[in-house]
Amino acid sequence: MTQDFYKQLIDSLYDGVYFVDANRTITYWNRGAERITGYSAAMLVGHGCADNLLMHTDQEGTQLCLHGCPLASTIKDGIPREAEIFLHHKDGHRVPVSIRIAPMHDESGNIIGAVEIFSDSSDKCKILNELRELKHIALIDTLTGLGNRRFASLEFERMIMALRRYQVPFGLLFVDIDNFKDVNDTFGHEIGDQILVMVGKTLTNALRRPDRVSRWGGEEFVVLVPGVDGAMFRTVAERMRRLVAASALPVQGTESMLRVTVSVGGSLAVDNDTLESLAARADAMMYRSKDAGRNCTTLDCS
Repeated sequence: MTQDFYKQLIDSLYDGVYFVDANRTITYWNRGAERITGYSAAMLVGHGCADNLLMHTDQEGTQLCLHGCPLASTIKDGIPREAEIFLHHKDGHRVPVSIRIAPMHDESGNIIGAVEIFSDSSDKCKILNELRELKHIALIDTLTGLGNRRFASLEFERMIMALRRYQVPFGLLFVDIDNFKDVNDTFGHEIGDQILVMVGKTLTNALRRPDRVSRWGGEEFVVLVPGVDGAMFRTVAERMRRLVAASALPVQGTESMLRVTVSVGGSLAVDNDTLESLAARADAMMYRSKDAGRNCTTLDCS
């Protein structure tokens, strides 16, 4: 079998595959990796993982390329690894992936690099089916592809019913992009729209399967989080906030990356809540986050 044969074989895989040498320089990048990340092989081959182009982060928002890289650990100790992480897509949003890493050896058994295989774990089929159904009943925000305020209202009714009948707790998070007017004034509304899309995708990918995110209006998003106590509620909120802060939008025509943060406020629901009363409490908590300096989370879990 020729080297070209094996290259064609790996390129035909749906998963992303890339090789690095002992210095973590990328030596091969397959078509699956191009599809999942948006980065072509020409953009990445020859660059080092430590250059932080993919900006791998864990669920806490830690930049793994700089601190605790599993690929570097496998090259060092030869132990294969698996992990669930988030990578940076070329368009700016975060993509959840399952990664599997194995060392590569020469004929003498010395470690000369590693291979990483990664697959998109965002449950695409489920999301696409939900979107088709939602489009039929006009519950989609046309810019971001998220549910709109009407969708949030229907999801709230479902969750408040579960709370009243079966005591299944839930909370509502109010998410507001910090200094969004400055983004529009400085870069224009087209970039502002791209920021809204980037934040919406990052929020979606940060959430658990039963959570529901909607665009409330303007630069505001609402997230309904079922089956949580105060501690888990904060964990979900903080994961969203940190992943947004770790995301970046490439500004066309420049080498700069545009970053934004969000202020988050939230409240757990009570039996006699309406959507308006619950959203009002969460909104008040969000403004406390603004007053505290932005890019933070304030929750009412009483």
